[in-house]
Amino acid sequence: MEFHSKLLQPLPESKERGWNGPLPFYMTYPGYCGGRQEEKLLQDLEYLQQLYPNDVKRCQIRIAEILDKADYEGSMIYDEYPDRCSLQALASSICGILERETQKPPMEDMIIILLFNEVYKRRHGGRRGKIYY
Repeated sequence: MEFHSKLLQPLPESKERGWNGPLPFYMTYPGYCGGRQEEKLLQDLEYLQQLYPNDVKRCQIRIAEILDKADYEGSMIYDEYPDRCSLQALASSICGILERETQKPPMEDMIIILLFNEVYKRRHGGRRGKIYY
């Protein structure tokens, strides 16, 4: 009976804000940075994208501009598991647009990869299509 009465008593409030219990196992790993890790990864990705060849950069900029139209609240690019067929259809339509705009048609596989990278950046709070030369 004594055990049950202790369960029903309110817990004492702590005057400190933040974590009051033992740390979760993943926070004890060496090198764990929490939310800052994702920002670091996005900065690294954006830096490496600056090193792309000029033709690929032009495609990436155009893909970002086209994706701006599909970037709204409730868009399929923000689904937990985006539909593969919808992303492939979006990539084919982008490929068609780029073929009409340029003299040499881009490779469809490259367009798919650039599109998926741009979707990844947008889903994780990265800069939207800004590329620095």
